Amino acid sequence: MGYPEHIAIILDGNRRFAKKLMTQPWKGHEWGAGKVRKVCNWAREIGIKKLTLWGFSTDNFNRPKREFDYIIKVFDKEIEYLLNDPEVVKNKINIRFIGKIEMFPESLQEKMKKLMEKTKDHNKFQIYIALAYGGKPELIDACQKLATDVQLGKLKPEEINEDKFEEYLYMRDAPDLIIRTGGDHRTSGFLPWQGAYSEYLFMDKCWPEFEKEDLLNAINEFSERERRFGK
Repeated sequence: MGYPEHIAIILDGNRRFAKKLMTQPWKGHEWGAGKVRKVCNWAREIGIKKLTLWGFSTDNFNRPKREFDYIIKVFDKEIEYLLNDPEVVKNKINIRFIGKIEMFPESLQEKMKKLMEKTKDHNKFQIYIALAYGGKPELIDACQKLATDVQLGKLKPEEINEDKFEEYLYMRDAPDLIIRTGGDHRTSGFLPWQGAYSEYLFMDKCWPEFEKEDLLNAINEFSERERRFGK
């Protein structure tokens, strides 16, 4: 099948990993964030061109307040790190946040926007970070924006096709391979449009336990599969 150009990962199992170590569940998110840094470096070094990471869903806003507040602090710390990391500029890393980021505190939103603006012209390695993301909300948002443009006369109904619809999504790029850690064997609504023909690989390891060898093994398994795209 060849080498995947775009890999997406559902970062699941942070709390379960913390439970294994008999510590507070929210501590797992800190370890998970540290793993994100490593995986981004591994993917770039291996030759992956695009990486999408789902770190927080719209449903996750229902987490206990203490845990939610801790997660926000972790996000703030990691985005601040990326804003000041010289490697981001040196390696021309383009970073985009996809999802309903308006659900986050305004100060965090501003840092997200600042990072996207800073890296918008970088073109060597693409990272999409899905925060406040849900597959159904993405499709609903796309339909609302499309309907508004039809209502305003910017678009005719007969002009709507797959290519046009993709312009209204958070992200147009379709992953070749989607990995889910944490032991659950479901998509949870991740990239329902973009992932229609993606290959899936489910892992029992929790996200903080994910290692470079796991990434390489996933790529090797992908290369042995046959993608038919419905043919």
